[in-house]
Amino acid sequence: MYWDPLYFLVIAMFFIAMVAQNKVKRTYSKFSQVASERGITAERAVQMVLDYYGITDVSIQQIPGELTDNYNPKTNIISLSEPVAGSTSIAAIGVACHEAGHAAQHATGYLPIKIRNSIVPICNIGSRLGIPLAIIGIILQTSVSGMWETGQALIYAGIIMYGFAFVFQFVTLPTELDASHRALKVIDERDILSKDEREGAKKVLTAAAMTYVVALATALVNLLRFAYIFLGRGRRR
Repeated sequence: MYWDPLYFLVIAMFFIAMVAQNKVKRTYSKFSQVASERGITAERAVQMVLDYYGITDVSIQQIPGELTDNYNPKTNIISLSEPVAGSTSIAAIGVACHEAGHAAQHATGYLPIKIRNSIVPICNIGSRLGIPLAIIGIILQTSVSGMWETGQALIYAGIIMYGFAFVFQFVTLPTELDASHRALKVIDERDILSKDEREGAKKVLTAAAMTYVVALATALVNLLRFAYIFLGRGRRR
């Protein structure tokens, strides 16, 4: 039997991710029921963030779903979910301004988001083909005579390709943290929320940020496990 010491760590990360997601839902649900004193809608708050950074080429639209809010740099559109767009809640304003923070990153040439966008294609390819490539390498090593070195090369290539999933998460974390920082800065300086309300918005965004921390840790654990399994088997000649 092939002992995998990282298996239980993978399971642990799975449950930690579930806890983090539940924390986001509970925090968002709590502050989505608290209307802001000034009564500014999330959509209006987004426009205030855009105005703060002098951004004039980004539009705002509503989309169906819950917490489907996003910014698309290709179309320059901030999409706000229907429950968020017209809401005056602390949670909605925090989430919406976070997406405007991403727009500000693009407008100011924020380096990490440039890197993330540039590696998306190769990360998608690597996450899909990394494991199959390593499996082919193992098959060549164990089933085809004289193909040991070729199989080993494919295993290494598969691990490297799969590693881009970790690189993507590694670059995503500071990008998300910075977007929240930009959002909270404008919320504070433009007095979109009161001091106590800003703390609520910060809690919502902090809870969301923890999911990216967990995603980064999970990607690292999966990469280490992947390398351990395939390199370990590849060395057993």
